[in-house]
Amino acid sequence: MKRFDAIITGAGQAGPSLAGRLTAAGKTVALIERKHVGGTCVNTGCMPTKAMVASAYAAHLARRGADYGVVTGEVCIDFHKVMARKDKVRFDARKGNEDWLAGMKGLTFIRGHARFESPTEIRVGEERLSAGQIFLNVGGRAVVPDFPGVGDVPHLDNVSMMELTEVPKHLIVVGGSYIGLEFAQMFRRFGSDVTVVEKGPRLIAREDEDVSAAVRDILEREGIAIRTGAECIRFFKSGDGVGVGVDCTAGTPEILGSHILLATGRRPNTDDLGLDKAGVATDKRGYVTVDERLETSVPGIFAMGDCNGRGAFTHTAYNDFEIVAANLLDNEPRKVSDRIQTYALYIDPPLGRAGMSETEARKSGRKLLIGTRPMSRVGRAKEKGETLGFMKVIADAQTKEILGASILGTGGDEAVQSILDVMYAGRPYTTITHAVHIHPTVSELIPTVFGDMQPVD
Repeated sequence: MKRFDAIITGAGQAGPSLAGRLTAAGKTVALIERKHVGGTCVNTGCMPTKAMVASAYAAHLARRGADYGVVTGEVCIDFHKVMARKDKVRFDARKGNEDWLAGMKGLTFIRGHARFESPTEIRVGEERLSAGQIFLNVGGRAVVPDFPGVGDVPHLDNVSMMELTEVPKHLIVVGGSYIGLEFAQMFRRFGSDVTVVEKGPRLIAREDEDVSAAVRDILEREGIAIRTGAECIRFFKSGDGVGVGVDCTAGTPEILGSHILLATGRRPNTDDLGLDKAGVATDKRGYVTVDERLETSVPGIFAMGDCNGRGAFTHTAYNDFEIVAANLLDNEPRKVSDRIQTYALYIDPPLGRAGMSETEARKSGRKLLIGTRPMSRVGRAKEKGETLGFMKVIADAQTKEILGASILGTGGDEAVQSILDVMYAGRPYTTITHAVHIHPTVSELIPTVFGDMQPVD
C-alpha cells in the first residue's frame, strides 16, 4: 500500500492544476491517467478541432479572395498538412502538460486504470494506493446511439475524426448540435459534401429558435444539407459506402454517403471505476452526484469536470478545480451555483452565449427588456465582409440585471465576454450603456444594443 495525502484520477483540465496547488501546499499527491495527459480538450476536443477550424476558415477566406480584391486562383486542400498542423498543436500541448507534471515536486504520476477498493483506496493494476482525499476527473466519451444497424456500418466519433487520412467524399453527420455542426462546416470547407441529420425539429435545440434558424441559414448558404425531424433513423451498408434511413417531413427517405459521424451526445467515464465499492452515488445517467463544493456522497471524495454533470466544457472543468482549491486550500467559500452559464459554438461565424436564453428568461416570469441588432449593421462586420448573424441581449426590466446574451457573428465568442464580466460584477446593464468602447470593433455595438432594448410581453 502506497499512502498519499491526495489521489487524483484523470489528467484532464482540472486534475493537473489541482495537483499543482496541492503539492505547492506541501501535500503528497498521486495523479493517475490511463491514456493521454490533457484529457479531451488537448487531445481530441478543443485544441485539435479548433486548429482544424482555423484551416477550414483559411480555405473559406481564400475562396472569397476576389471579394476583397485578392486574386488567389484555385484553392486546394492539402489534408495531410491540415492534419499534421492539428497534430502539432495537440502534441505540443500534451508535452507541455507532461513536462509540467514531471517537474512537479511531491507528485507521483502513475499510468493505468484506477478503480476503487474502498472509500480511501484505489487500485491501479497490481498497485494499491490510499489517501484521505480522492478527486475524480475522469471526463466523458461519445455516446453510440441505439439506432437500428449502427453496429453494421463503420462510423466515426470525435476521437476517430482526428485520425482521418483523407477528406470524406460525403460526410453524413448524425446529430445537429455543437460538435456535429462544427465538423459539418469544417469538412464542407475542406471539400466534402455534407448532410446533417437531426432527430429534433431544429438544430441546437437548447438555443432560441431565432438562433437555431440563423445557424441553419449560415450552414445552408455553404451547401450543407440539413435534415431535421428525422425520425426512425437507421443505418445500412450501400456498396462501398454507408447509408442513413430517415423519416422526415421532407426530403428523400435514404441518404447515401462515404462516412458517418455520430455526434449525438456524450456520457461520463464512470461505469468502470468501482464507484459502488466506495459508496459514491451517481444519477441515472451515470454522472457523479456532487454538492455545491463538488464533494460526492462520500466525504473526502470529490468529482470535477465532465463526470459530475455540472458542466461539459473545458472552462467549467477548470472552474471546478478553482472551486475545490478555494474551499480546501484558501478558506474561500465558493460554490458551483455562483457560476454563470457561458459557452460558444465554433462554426463560422461563432455563437457566444452567456446566461439565460430568451426562452429561459421568459419562463422565469420576469418582466423583460430585449435588444437585438443584425451583424449587417455592425461596422466592423461590414469592413471584414462577414455580416451574417445577430446580437441579442436580455435584461430584467425592474432590477436592470443582465440576464443573458447571444452573439452570433464575427468575434461573437470574444465580444460576449465583456457582457459576462458585468454579470459577474453584479452591475446593472446601464454600466455597459455608459461605457466607451474602441472603434471599430464588434464590442462597441454592445452598449447600443443594451440602450435600444424594448419591453416584451
